[in-house]
Amino acid sequence: MKPASKGFVPAAAAFAIWGLFPLYFHLLREVSAIQVIAHRVVWSCVCVLAWIVMRGELPTLGAPLADRGLVWRLALTATLISLNWLVYVWGVMNGHVVETSLGYFIGPLVNVSLGVVLLAEKLTRLQWTAVALAAAGVTYLTIMAGGLPWIALTLAFSFASYGLIRKVVKVDSLPGLAIETLVLFPFAALYLLWCEFAGRGALGHAGLTATALLIGTGPLTAITLFLFAYGTRLLPYSTVGLLQYIAPTLQFACGVFALHEPFERTRAIGFTIIWTALLIYAGEGWRLSRQPQSA
Repeated sequence: MKPASKGFVPAAAAFAIWGLFPLYFHLLREVSAIQVIAHRVVWSCVCVLAWIVMRGELPTLGAPLADRGLVWRLALTATLISLNWLVYVWGVMNGHVVETSLGYFIGPLVNVSLGVVLLAEKLTRLQWTAVALAAAGVTYLTIMAGGLPWIALTLAFSFASYGLIRKVVKVDSLPGLAIETLVLFPFAALYLLWCEFAGRGALGHAGLTATALLIGTGPLTAITLFLFAYGTRLLPYSTVGLLQYIAPTLQFACGVFALHEPFERTRAIGFTIIWTALLIYAGEGWRLSRQPQSA
């Protein structure tokens, strides 16, 4: 079996799991979003470290942890991904799943824009058209709603910034994730302890299902990230670029069809403009990937 064939299923599975996350977090809607994220950090840290120990790779954390500059940069990425998780979970719990999907739809185009501004990357005419159309779609939604779609924009820019920094930080994905969760672990654990002493703790007090779901956020996060890292390492970048739309598409479907969020005509027009931009961007990316590489 070719490496690309081996990578397709785990990568697609990772995006599909992320796409179904709204159904998972909707079951935890009686727990505060901050508490859910704190549990996600704590149990993710436990799972990632356990995985590293089982693989006999614990010594690989020594060099990255000794690099103070690297740790500070990973502390920044940890903050960005925490913000992303918090806004996402809050959005799901408060009936904004459709808007969270919008954030991940426009995320790739925000990535492109940051690449142009910060990395001096060049875009083709069609890529510029896609970015302009997406901006027009967001502007239309802002005008029609009477305010910025702040959930979508926060998700898009926080995740794009996270990806940009992780792109230039020289650390493997698993040790990087371990350090990110280690940085966040003390704050999350202290917050959960405070909740427990203040009588607000959900673990063990909100029912067996909620307790299992809170603990489950750790292995679910770790397993999904492992599938993503394994699959994308074997796939062409263009294929990954197309697969990433599985997640927001499923999120959108969860919001409209499973959780019955409204999707009125004005919102549909804005989404259609942005989906058109994504089709142009994806098609152009696919075309460029088929061109022979210059020597």
